[in-house]
Amino acid sequence: MRITRNNIDDLNAVISVVIKPDDYQEAVEKALKVQAKKTKLPGYRPGTVPMAQIKRMYGKTLLLEEINKVLSDAVNNYIKQNEIEILGQPLPINDGSSYKWEIGEEFTFDYEIGLAPIIRTEFTANDTLTQYIIKVDEETLASRIKNLRRSYGKMTQPETTMDGDVLLADFTQLANDSSALENGLHLSSTLRLDIIAEAYKNQLINLKREDVIPSFDLVAAVADEVQLRKILKLDDSNAIIPQSNFKITVKNINRLEESDLDINFYNKVFGEDAGVSTEEEFRTKITAELELMMSQDADRKLAADFFKYGNTKIDIQLPNEFLKRWLKTVNKDVSDEDLEKGYADFATNLRWTLVENQIVKQNNIKINYQDVFAAAKQRLDAQFRMYSPTPIAEEQLAEYATQYLKESANANQVFDEVKSAKVFEHLKAVITLDKKEIDFKEFQKL
Repeated sequence: MRITRNNIDDLNAVISVVIKPDDYQEAVEKALKVQAKKTKLPGYRPGTVPMAQIKRMYGKTLLLEEINKVLSDAVNNYIKQNEIEILGQPLPINDGSSYKWEIGEEFTFDYEIGLAPIIRTEFTANDTLTQYIIKVDEETLASRIKNLRRSYGKMTQPETTMDGDVLLADFTQLANDSSALENGLHLSSTLRLDIIAEAYKNQLINLKREDVIPSFDLVAAVADEVQLRKILKLDDSNAIIPQSNFKITVKNINRLEESDLDINFYNKVFGEDAGVSTEEEFRTKITAELELMMSQDADRKLAADFFKYGNTKIDIQLPNEFLKRWLKTVNKDVSDEDLEKGYADFATNLRWTLVENQIVKQNNIKINYQDVFAAAKQRLDAQFRMYSPTPIAEEQLAEYATQYLKESANANQVFDEVKSAKVFEHLKAVITLDKKEIDFKEFQKL
């Protein structure tokens, strides 16, 4: 066997593999003998079919199988032994249709490969990015506390309506003369006062049960079409929202009363062992939780800025035409138009992956199984907590993580996440971070 490599340019090359009879003949002959023992033909006992007949029947198939095996091993081993960093997978140039596929022939196959570019630029203290320190403003803190008090509050039925209530009411569609529209809508539904436009809200305040609003412009009062369809119980088949006014008759009033700021509430939110017994301690703990969430938001912003900055700082050329052909090969159903639309994002992500790989290699950053296993446990624990706040036992969580990582797609995804996290922490220690305090509302605008 002879394997050669011809560099077309810095990013593209062709690997040629010449397979001689000695490379496959012994294996094919052995496969033919195995096949002969299994073949049954009329007039022959099992194992007595002449070898010439076996070759005519199975020779080309067995030869193809062996050649494909030899080719795959040869190309992969050549790339590995010569430490060639490639992108995608080798693509065959010739399909072998010119051969007769006879045992004893010599075969030549060519593969095009895309070469990973050499990355020379490094990150240093001369590189500067903004690291936002998000401050918990009073409005954000008050909003969080209000939401918690409502979450642990109780439903009441007050005598009169106020802003924030939910009304159960009868709705009757009106004609132009304010009479009930014949064949119009008449239904019972709920109406949340917090979605009503301010200009119309006063008409719904201080109402009692059985009070009637003779004519109400519901379409103008509810700007959100989705909410309007819910109120009028219109599904997708009802394409037209009626532009009529409605008579509204109040049948019941529901109000979610906020929980009192007391020890029972604090225990419900944090648990009895949290040591929170006063409003000051409660506010301090909520502030700490918000600061933790906001620091995570700030890290996500910084990671996104690293990604953007790295792609502009380092000019990385890719074998674009080769990569498009490879993507088309592994995604046969994708259209040429969709491939062109999505390629720019694919190339941007690939460039940053190459940057991350270079950082890992240059700085000897280790990513071991324990790191991946811990990340998988953390991911699964977060998923389980979405359905139940009670944590899963450590042994059971470890068993779930082990099963989860047996799927190669899951293992690769978690590995990439761990790698990105370690590269992120490395870059934070290397470049200059210009720390800037910012209010949460201003940060959201970013």
